[in-house]
Amino acid sequence: MEQQLLYKKIANIVENQIKNGSLAYGDRLPSVRSAQKLYNVSLNTAKSAYMELESRSLIESRPKSGFFVSRSGLRRMAIPSISTFKIDEKKQDPAALIDKVFHSLEDKEITRFSLGLPDPSLLPIQKLNRCIVDSVHELHDYGDQYGQVQGSPSLRKEIAKWSLVLEGKISDDDLIITSGAMNAIYSCLRAVTKPGDTIAVESPLYFGFIQAFQLLGLKTIEIPTHPITGIELDALKKVIHKIDVCCFVSNFSNPLGALMPEEHKRELVKLLAHHHIPLIEDDLYGNIYFGSSRPKPCKYFDEEGLVMWCGSFTKVLAPSFRLGWVEPGRYKDKILKQKLIQTISQPAIYQEAVSKFLQIGRYDHHLNSFRKKLYSNYVNFRNSIEAHFPENTKMSQPEGGFVLWLELDHKIDSTVLYDYALKQKLSFAPGRMFTQHDQFKNCIRLNYAVNWNEKTAQDLMRLGRFFKAVL
Repeated sequence: MEQQLLYKKIANIVENQIKNGSLAYGDRLPSVRSAQKLYNVSLNTAKSAYMELESRSLIESRPKSGFFVSRSGLRRMAIPSISTFKIDEKKQDPAALIDKVFHSLEDKEITRFSLGLPDPSLLPIQKLNRCIVDSVHELHDYGDQYGQVQGSPSLRKEIAKWSLVLEGKISDDDLIITSGAMNAIYSCLRAVTKPGDTIAVESPLYFGFIQAFQLLGLKTIEIPTHPITGIELDALKKVIHKIDVCCFVSNFSNPLGALMPEEHKRELVKLLAHHHIPLIEDDLYGNIYFGSSRPKPCKYFDEEGLVMWCGSFTKVLAPSFRLGWVEPGRYKDKILKQKLIQTISQPAIYQEAVSKFLQIGRYDHHLNSFRKKLYSNYVNFRNSIEAHFPENTKMSQPEGGFVLWLELDHKIDSTVLYDYALKQKLSFAPGRMFTQHDQFKNCIRLNYAVNWNEKTAQDLMRLGRFFKAVL
């Protein structure tokens, strides 16, 4: 384990040198033996570091010459603009656009750049099915009674053991199993809000949040958000007196892919604790990181029980299982009462199957290969976008997750162009879906958790040329 972390640390050092310009395209890296001496590691560790950099398409090996920075390791596009406050602007519901995009997914000939789900080929469905079969044989009382309201004890135990990032700060008794992350978030909203309350969110934000907030009669303030570091804390402080609750995606937000720095998370939790404001934290994408270690959630810094930590297996294992969880802090009793009224419990068979999947170590193995595949896809998308989209396109720089946010020329209205693109069997998620205000019309979200093949590459190239033709 120590050696594994060491080679990834070396790879990350070199990657940062490439990103900050210390290493440019075509620069030659030290030989493997020189790297061994430079970092004071074994020869195998140095080799593994270079192999890791090759897998990220950051360096390339040239016969009899050594290792060089590859072209794909360079970034030519600027990052998207930081959003701005729209507090006094009249809200416009994007529901009709959201419905239109979802209905278009019925056409199987369209590459699903617009859908925020991984391609089935990236998921361990067959292995999970074997766990289901094993669980059926082991559950002698399956189907003849309700499960525990709090959720399967074995699954809660496995989630608590697996949550190493929290360093033992939670136990299985702290967790409640839910029907996915959205169900967990909705339950948290019901526990800490009433109609007319004001909630602070990122901007742009996941469209499912918009619909949930409207259903509960909540007022929304979209906080200016940086595409790399997440919400702007200074902007939040300006409106903190108006806020009753916050809902943020701290790790690899959807759709920006922003990762809130650890010091920002600590400051955010401290700020909200001072004002006694609860935080609903959606950590759905925290395990899909491209770095050497999983980023901590805000929950790690919570001392008051005000952070409700929500997660799910939906995006990384099996969407149809609908299994998630929440560590609700001081609001545990309220959420349990809600669950008893609404769902009572989740299907036992799926809970036990996922528990077994975690217990035998298949989850970590799957996540490792899943992350590598997604990073490779991200590099392929980035290279294609830089080559085929309009030159003034701005692109997010996610360090995890599986969505890209593109800011196109201000002349482009992606809402209008969506229908024209569909006629060419091309799809994307228009930026207007991710806000309650009249903004982000020249933006789109792309899903790179696809099966990257010749058709996918051709469709992405065609999409870029489509926008070029419009301009």
